[in-house]
Amino acid sequence: MRRMITEKRPHLTRLLQSQGLTYWEGTASEGYWPDDRYYSFTNDEIKLLEKAGKDVFDMCCEAAEYLMEHTELVTEKMAIPAFALQQIKQSWDREPAWGSVYARFDICFGGVNHPDPRLRTPKFYEFNADTPTSVVEAASLQWLWLEQTGHGNDQFNYIIGNLIEAWQRNLALIEQNLGKSGIVVHFAIARDEEMEEEAMNTALLIDTCQKAGWRTKVLFMDEIAKSRTDGRFYDQAGEHIDVIFKLYPWEFIIEEPFGEAVFKDMENIGQHNEAGEYIGGTVWIEPPYKMLWSNKAIFAILWDLFKDDPRSIWLLPTFFENERPASLTNYARKPIFSRQGDDLSLQADDKVLQHVDTGYYGKEGYIVQELALPPVFKDLEGKSHFPVLGLWIIDGDVAGLGIREGTTPITMNETPFIPHSISDVPMNYQKCPVPDSDEIEAALSLQTYMTTASKWNAALDYIARIFA
Repeated sequence: MRRMITEKRPHLTRLLQSQGLTYWEGTASEGYWPDDRYYSFTNDEIKLLEKAGKDVFDMCCEAAEYLMEHTELVTEKMAIPAFALQQIKQSWDREPAWGSVYARFDICFGGVNHPDPRLRTPKFYEFNADTPTSVVEAASLQWLWLEQTGHGNDQFNYIIGNLIEAWQRNLALIEQNLGKSGIVVHFAIARDEEMEEEAMNTALLIDTCQKAGWRTKVLFMDEIAKSRTDGRFYDQAGEHIDVIFKLYPWEFIIEEPFGEAVFKDMENIGQHNEAGEYIGGTVWIEPPYKMLWSNKAIFAILWDLFKDDPRSIWLLPTFFENERPASLTNYARKPIFSRQGDDLSLQADDKVLQHVDTGYYGKEGYIVQELALPPVFKDLEGKSHFPVLGLWIIDGDVAGLGIREGTTPITMNETPFIPHSISDVPMNYQKCPVPDSDEIEAALSLQTYMTTASKWNAALDYIARIFA
């Protein structure tokens, strides 16, 4: 794993906008996609990450089985309400499994030949199992970067193809379980996000769902209507929502006024009246059991269950805060629910190394995880950069890699995305020229992509226009 310096492509901002990166100009010092560097991996390093990802995913599955037999841990230690338990269990017990499409592990790793032995083994920080973003960057933009720059022979990136296959498999099973064919898949985002990230991530998922063969509709979360007549959920056109993908976290939904009704409605999935009409509940993607994995407490559960298992080589010692051993003085303190590094702190003995204080998260409790700072790569000016690897899981399989690289150890909302490639495998793509200015502007005009100044109504209108 090497950090490589390169030249930026010309007309970068407009080029990225034409490719779908309509959000984030980035930090004051550089953009969200700097384009002047990349990470080069060997095939052995990619295989190691794949092995680690499979092992940790398997442990998460085994932990879910354990938690379904010890539900007091779910309600008392993971702060998940009791009214969600039945649907967590039912969504987990589906056989064959259906209802889950994607997720992402965040990992500390510096390469198999890193000077620090600690960084030669992938260590897993957390599991973004419910609403992971940066899929546009990981699945599409970095592959276009590789084709246009030729910086490497291949890339660990099967995300698009695996997403299409995931929709095909899951939606076919959902139609069987609903007893209904030709379903429409609704896609929902929150109305009040300040940038287009969620819209564009959702747009990519809509595109792959359509390529899988299903019709789609889009709406805001606050446009979902609960009928006073039958208690079911409908869109603004009065169409029942049979299946919905929501880029909106379960921990937000359970606190909404309609939260408990969502779980009550799921009890009726698959029901028909005497005339054969579907009168059942809504299927939500990602499914309720993802509440177990997107909760940072899952890594305290994993450590408790598997610390003596050979697969624990990938885990960091993690504990609920009130169970932290006195010997653990170097640690990360994380709210069990938090996003984008908010309210996370890093501590070494009595010194706080970094603290992101928003005051928004933490009321449900904290976990502490053995401190594992990301590897440090110095630039030509001696400035430190800290890459964190995102390992994508599509329909249960390891499918790709993305990298966020900050100037501090905690990855936050504006932390830049850096592409990667594999150096020592046969060439697996055809190099393409970088579009010139006229080609970029023509693409922007034809595709009606938004500028970074566009706001949410335009973003949703864009999705509806392009994917209707």
